[in-house]
Amino acid sequence: MIPVSRRARGHPDRGGDPLDGLVNLFDLGIVLAVAFLLATLSSLKLSSLLTDEDVTVVRSTEDSSTVIVKRGQKVRATRLEGRRVVGRGERIGSVYRLSDGRTVVVEGR
Repeated sequence: MIPVSRRARGHPDRGGDPLDGLVNLFDLGIVLAVAFLLATLSSLKLSSLLTDEDVTVVRSTEDSSTVIVKRGQKVRATRLEGRRVVGRGERIGSVYRLSDGRTVVVEGR
């Protein structure tokens, strides 16, 4: 046993509370969660949903398509499964699918 003098007993413990480190871990967890959210949106090429501009995203699979429309702060997703979409409008250009799978709209008449 190590002897402790009277003078040493009068000083408060400067080691601190061991649970104080948990607060820092909670903050780190929040930062990591936001980072993973941004990385996920970036990998899905949906990071434009975080800006103020209006966005329309079309995701297609073999049997269905999903259309995500963002106007202002409202986001609406519509799933199209084998349904035909009909409407009136005018031709604004041509759509081309590139070899890497991206779709390009060329405006013109």
